[in-house]
Amino acid sequence: MSVKHAKPNLNQSQVAEMVKRLFSLTASEMCSLPSYDDQNFYVAAVEGGEYVLKIMNSEDSKNPTLIEVQTYAMDFLDQNGLPAQKAIPNTAGQPISMEEIDCGYGCQTYLVRLLTYLPGITISKAPLTPQLLYETGKMAARMDTILQKLEHPNLSMLQRENFIWSLSYVPLLETYMNVLDGDPLQEVVKSVIHQYKTSVVPQRSSFRKCINHGDFNDLNVLVQRDESDSYRISGILDFGDMNSGYYIHELSINIMYMMMEHPKPIEVGGPIIAGWESVLPLNEAEKDCLYVLVLSRFCQSLVLARYSVTLHPENAEYLMISSKKGVHILPQLWELGKEQVEKVWFQSAAQFRDTHQMK
Repeated sequence: MSVKHAKPNLNQSQVAEMVKRLFSLTASEMCSLPSYDDQNFYVAAVEGGEYVLKIMNSEDSKNPTLIEVQTYAMDFLDQNGLPAQKAIPNTAGQPISMEEIDCGYGCQTYLVRLLTYLPGITISKAPLTPQLLYETGKMAARMDTILQKLEHPNLSMLQRENFIWSLSYVPLLETYMNVLDGDPLQEVVKSVIHQYKTSVVPQRSSFRKCINHGDFNDLNVLVQRDESDSYRISGILDFGDMNSGYYIHELSINIMYMMMEHPKPIEVGGPIIAGWESVLPLNEAEKDCLYVLVLSRFCQSLVLARYSVTLHPENAEYLMISSKKGVHILPQLWELGKEQVEKVWFQSAAQFRDTHQMK
C-alpha cells in the first residue's frame, strides 16, 4: 500500500552514478519512465544494451526476499519462452542491490535492480482488435500455467495475506471507503463488495489455485508489429503484485484493464475468454464468479487510486489513469447486470472459438 515519502526521487546524475558503480555501465542516454510507487529509468549504455533501472519504494524494499522470488519468476518465464525481463547481476554477481539514499526525508534503504529492456509500446496505445484481445487471454493463461511449475525455497512469500490488491481480499476496501464519500459510486462499490461476499467467497473452494502475476494490465503488456503488420505481445512487465491466488483472478484482471482501453468495453470479454480457454477451460464456479470478480477489480482500482492521490497529489495524473475510465464503466456493468454481461461475454467467446477453429 502507498505510504507517504516511500517513493524514491533520484535525479539523473544520481542514477548515472549508481549504474556505473553497481553495474560498470556508462549511461549514454537516460529518461524517466512512469511508475505507481517506484522510480524507473530507461538507460542506454555506451558499452551496448538497453536497460530499465528500477528503484523500489522504501516500503516494498523492506521485503527483499519477496522481490527475489519475483525476479526469479521473471527469469523462469523467460526460460519458458515468454517475453519477461531478466535481472542483470551487479558487480558482486547479485540480481538485487540495497542502496542507502537520502531523497529529502532522511536516509532510507531502496532496493535496486537493472532489468533488460523489452521492445514495443504498451497495449494501451495499440488498437485492441479481437485477435489481440484473444492473444492477451491466451498469454495470461500460459503465464499462470508456467508460474504454477515454479520452484523456489521462498515460494511461500507469495502467500501475501491481506494484500490489498489481491482479489482474495476485496472486503478490505471497506477500510478506505471514505475516499468515496459524497460520490454516487460509493453505493455501487458497496453493492459489489456485498455480492463478492455472498456469491464469490462461498464458491472459492472450487477455484483452481495458481500463482498470479496480479497486474496484467494495459500498461504492463507490451506489443510490437509483426511481419503481417498485426500487433503481437512483446513483453510482460511489473511482477510486483505477484501472489498466490487463483486462475480466475488473472483472467478477471486481464478483462477489467482491457475494458478501459476499448470504445465498447463489454465487447472485450468474449475474445479474452476464448483466448484464455484455448489454454485452460473454465469450470462452472469460475464462470459463475467472473462478472463479480471483474467488477471487484474495478472497485479496487477506483478506491485505491483515490486513496493514493491523497498521499501523492503530485502523481495524481498517473495514479488516476485507470480509475478515470473505470468511473464510467463500473456503473454501466452494474446496471446491465450479471446475466446480460455474461450472455454477451460467453456467446461472443463461443463465436470467436468457432471462427478460430474454421480457419
